[in-house]
Amino acid sequence: MIDTGPDFRQQMLREQINRLDAILFTHSHKDHIAGLDDVRAYNFLQQADMPVYGNADVLAQLKTEFYYAFEKNKYPGIPQLRLHEITAPFTIGSIKIVPLPVLHYQLPVLGFRIKNFSYITDANQIPAQTLDLLKGTKVLVLNALQREKHISHFNLDEALAMAARIGAEQTYFIHISHKLGRHKVVEHELPKSVALAYDGLSIEV
Repeated sequence: MIDTGPDFRQQMLREQINRLDAILFTHSHKDHIAGLDDVRAYNFLQQADMPVYGNADVLAQLKTEFYYAFEKNKYPGIPQLRLHEITAPFTIGSIKIVPLPVLHYQLPVLGFRIKNFSYITDANQIPAQTLDLLKGTKVLVLNALQREKHISHFNLDEALAMAARIGAEQTYFIHISHKLGRHKVVEHELPKSVALAYDGLSIEV
């Protein structure tokens, strides 16, 4: 799972996810971590701590936001988390995960590449080194917040330009707001290799 937003529980129920091997965090903003408490259901089902991956700042913030999960004397039933700092590519089981450093205005954020799939949210700058890591991506997920310029997110034009630069076979825009416009209207404006994502979208790579 990448990030645990406020609707994390609803997402897992909707998709009938009965096992969760790990959680990867892009950054520590509330809309990306708020649902972490609900991981306790997987602790119960799997009888194990949940591996959680993020950069040092994210892990520090999790310890603040969910302090009760890290106290010495733990209350029964709290989330059981095992934290791992991301400093380089890593593996979960047999899956290699390559972190993709980007910037959300001035905040360092991580995207992730898994095989030929790359995921980047909450960004408005992608450094040259990260663009190199994105070469050969077949499916790209990228944020496109709105039509107007924004201080910390790609707008539609910027996201389209970045998608063309990366050159994935298929790009899906996420983290979109009502300011972008109606889904059907925007879809007709996009090139064939770009589409708007939606809740429940399933991608096979």
